[in-house]
Amino acid sequence: MPAPFQWIPLNLRDASPAEYAALNRHNNTLRRERLPDDPPIPLDEMIRGFKNIPSFVEVKVWCAWDPAQIEIIAQGNVVLLHTNDNQHLTQVDITVLPEHRRRGLGRSLLALLTEAARADGRRLLVTETLDRLPGGEAFMKHLGAKKGIESHVNQLRMDELDRHLVEQWLAQGGKLAEEFELGLWEGPYPAEQIEAVVQLFELANQQPFGDLEIEEQHTTPEQLRQSEQMLFARGYQRWTFYLVEKATRQFTGYTETVWNPNRPQILSQDMTGIFPQYRNRGLGRWLKAAMLDKVLKERPEVKYVRTGNADTNAAMLKINNELGFKPYMASTLWQVEIERVLEYLGETG
Repeated sequence: MPAPFQWIPLNLRDASPAEYAALNRHNNTLRRERLPDDPPIPLDEMIRGFKNIPSFVEVKVWCAWDPAQIEIIAQGNVVLLHTNDNQHLTQVDITVLPEHRRRGLGRSLLALLTEAARADGRRLLVTETLDRLPGGEAFMKHLGAKKGIESHVNQLRMDELDRHLVEQWLAQGGKLAEEFELGLWEGPYPAEQIEAVVQLFELANQQPFGDLEIEEQHTTPEQLRQSEQMLFARGYQRWTFYLVEKATRQFTGYTETVWNPNRPQILSQDMTGIFPQYRNRGLGRWLKAAMLDKVLKERPEVKYVRTGNADTNAAMLKINNELGFKPYMASTLWQVEIERVLEYLGETG
């Protein structure tokens, strides 16, 4: 590693104002590479998020500063989830400013992150690369990592949305109203239904995971509330449409979006899921149409809706393609055994 630089830990929950400001500048510089059309993340939003990281999430961060100790030129983090699931793996991320790349900083960071993961008993590292930064994929291949799953962020331009199709899906959903009840939660989930929400979250385990060595992840009510706290601390607003079977009062599925007034033109479409026994009846289309109808009426400033989909998730891709979603950015989740990383580090000296 170049002599002027040393790795300094950074406590995300309790950094100094100067550290927070430098990290914000660093992250927004990298953000411009990944999302050149998007606005930067405001400093105060970033700080509120870091100060509300859930207690079951441990994030270890190291930074390399310029010689004047003003700018962060590289940073790496390892995210350790202290839950009952997936204790064999952890996610890592490394970012280096463009002008400081190909100088060994990434390799040096990888050694720190790997040791932190191994010390916590993990054996597998998971990381994401984007097609807009091809150097990441090249590094993963050189490291000997394996592709876990390939995905896309797909984007819908609201000015291209077929509103007639939305109306058609709403009408089709209305025909199911004798059997199912459509409801909406705005903001935090209601306390009296928190257990039902936890069950809805189980739908995430039915998404395709490709070749990722990943177990089902089960969310507890307390974990859910802590995650909500961080989301709302950053200023996000959340809409959740859900369906209930009237005869049994069982929740059948849901769809969820989040929106931040700091980025008013962009809406994030998060999870959409229907329990298997209720599929192929048009419930997913009903939920999607209800959400888009609400966006059209109450969020006219939204110009783009973005959602992430595994390339193998044919059912959801079919719905999104019908609505007009188009590929915006490709991503790949990679996995690599820590033992292989240690071999690579030894090989490269």
